[in-house]
Amino acid sequence: MNFGRSFDGFMDKKLRNNFLLDLVGKLYVKLLNKRFSSSEEYWKDRYKKGGSSGRGSYSKLAEFKAGVINEFVKKNDLRSVIEFGCGDGNQLELAQYSHYHGFDVSPDVIKRCRELFKGDVNKQFDLVCEYDGSQAELALSLDVIYHLVENSVFDEYMQRLFSAASRYIVVYSSNVDDQASVQAPHVKHRKFTRWIDDNAREWRQVEYIPNRYSYKGAEEGSTADFFVFEKVVSSE
Repeated sequence: MNFGRSFDGFMDKKLRNNFLLDLVGKLYVKLLNKRFSSSEEYWKDRYKKGGSSGRGSYSKLAEFKAGVINEFVKKNDLRSVIEFGCGDGNQLELAQYSHYHGFDVSPDVIKRCRELFKGDVNKQFDLVCEYDGSQAELALSLDVIYHLVENSVFDEYMQRLFSAASRYIVVYSSNVDDQASVQAPHVKHRKFTRWIDDNAREWRQVEYIPNRYSYKGAEEGSTADFFVFEKVVSSE
């Protein structure tokens, strides 16, 4: 048996399969791009059709995120939490917060969360457009920043996030400018810490927690990690 020829044949087939997968992926993304109008409309439409917040808010990734945040809240004795991009509430079911106020752009998902937690007087949900400038000790941004594809939307979101916390901010996101060769239109990775350096100098990064289930090609995982910021107390 000619093993060299067999291996070459196997590799040729593998390369052909990769080429076809890449081609199908690009055609699918091209179709999605034609239908995509804006970040806000994408999530409104997704939740209106009964869609979820995505696999990052379920299973092992949700458990990992909840473990990190619950421990941080407990360690720092944080009594109030505000979140921008609360999603469908599945991630929140694992949370241990004394008081929580969640915001989202989707009326349908806010309605869903209110129904899901209707017996919990310590949880409140409102549309982002109803945000009145109130603060909490901790502000959360989980799997949101890399879904803000418009620069103006990203900037407005970051300003709101960093004005809503009195002590800490926890961000769970990618932090690179590199984009994948095949990428959904509602995804845009950003080096978001650059915005903080330029616009929120009263905040300092105090912790970085890498993802236990980082994305590795074909394996399921996430490109997001935890970034923790603390407000610098003025000495004046």
